[in-house]
Order: sequence, then C-alpha cells, then structure tokens
Amino acid sequence: MADIGRDPHIDDDERAALYRIIALRRDCRHFTPGPPLPDDQLERLLQAAHQAPSVGLMQPWRFMRLSTPDWRARLAPLVEAERQATAQALGERAAEFLRLKVEGIRDCAELLAVILAPDDGTVFGRRSMPAEMAWASAACAVQNLWLAARAENLGLGWVSMFDPDTLARELGLPDGAKPFGLLCLGPVPAFYESPMLEQLGWRQRAPLRDMLWHPPSDS
Repeated sequence: MADIGRDPHIDDDERAALYRIIALRRDCRHFTPGPPLPDDQLERLLQAAHQAPSVGLMQPWRFMRLSTPDWRARLAPLVEAERQATAQALGERAAEFLRLKVEGIRDCAELLAVILAPDDGTVFGRRSMPAEMAWASAACAVQNLWLAARAENLGLGWVSMFDPDTLARELGLPDGAKPFGLLCLGPVPAFYESPMLEQLGWRQRAPLRDMLWHPPSDS
C-alpha cells in the first residue's frame, strides 16, 4: 500500500493566491526584449511543469530550449507560413486576423518547444483512448508551466501555428515524437487586463453556465 503521509494544509491566503494566479494568467504575445532567464528560475519553471499529472504516470512531455538567435530565425518563418495559411482559411476575417499579433518568438527571453514523446506503450488509464490521454497529459505540463510563470510575473504564450511535420524535421525529433507548441516565455511590458482576443473583439469567453451540461432526465 502506498504511503499516504501527512496532508499539507493549504491555508486561506495560499488558496486565494492560487485562484488569483489562475484568474490573472494570460496567453502573452508582447514581450520585453532582454537577456535569457536565470538558470535557477528556468529550472523552477520546468520543475513545475514536470510535476504535472499524467495518465498512468507516463510523463509524455519533453521540452527543448531554442532561445538562441539562430533558432529564432529558423523557426519564425515556419510560424509566418502557417499564419498566412490560417488567414486564407478564415476567409472574410483574414484581414482582421492578420492585424493580430500571434507570437513573440523574436522578443521573448526564452523560446521552448514542447514535444509529445514517442509512445512508451502505457496501457494503464489509456487503453481505450491512447492518443487522447497522451496529449491531455502533456497539456497539463504546459498549464503547470503557465501558472508557474505567472506566479513569477513572467508571461507565456503558446504558439501553435506551424506545420508539425516540418517542425519535427527542423528539430531533428526521433520517430514518433510530435511537437505541439512553441512557448514564448519571459518578462512582458504589462499583462493584458483580459485575454487579448477578448480585448480586440475576436471572441468572448462564454459564461460558465453554458459549459455545464446535464444528463438526460430519468423521468
């Protein structure tokens, strides 16, 4: 039997701080150019990511640090190509979309790739949904990193505009590994008062009541 151990008590101040951090988290696109993050700070952030839950304790996340000017110059065109393709797919909203800032690859202090590792064959908890549970577990690591960054007063922006096969080749990933995000991380001039896409009128957050579904009545 696993050792349950002592239950660390979370006090009211700590609870309030957590909910405040969640509410203030933002997907950041505007960064303050500057030096890389101190190694100890980046280590703390990645440790927070690595403490994420995962189905069957499979831990499918991998991170790659790509913060050099050469890597930024190599990866920015991949994002721009997908940005243009997205604009074409949006039809009448193309011009509106192209006015949006969608990444901070050249300005952020750190640029990380988050990668889904090759499948390790984990069955526990994912027999019926193997791919979905791997992706969900890796996304939990990104959310941990996002909240930890906000707690350190750093911004983080998740960039998903790239062709994954092209990026995998660029990064020299092993067979079966799949990139699913470029993470821009670092100081920001200010945090958006509300999500940027809300501020710019692109889309509004739906009320929680619309997200609550109820099962059919037995009567």
